[in-house]
Amino acid sequence: MLLSEAPRRRMRMGELADACNLTLGGMTRVISRLEKQGFVQRVQCAEDLRGWSSVLTDDGLARHREVWPAHLASVRRHMLDDLADHDLARPADALRRTARKP
Repeated sequence: MLLSEAPRRRMRMGELADACNLTLGGMTRVISRLEKQGFVQRVQCAEDLRGWSSVLTDDGLARHREVWPAHLASVRRHMLDDLADHDLARPADALRRTARKP
């Protein structure tokens, strides 16, 4: 999802790892699996030639668009439906605060 929303569908590996709360090694393993499936590719960063970026391929974007509705439905079913009769303001505030943490 992050790559689909990034400029040019590209993020540096370190930034992507941080955004996903993974180590760089953990992100490398995830990206390697996705790369084997043709959903992403790694390219050398043009800015400094030392780092690497992950780029979401056209096949990866198509797959993302295909599975996204099912993912949202699952989140809704497993998390939000049980809260439908409750006040969602406090949990929403807590999630916003959590999302802002470095």
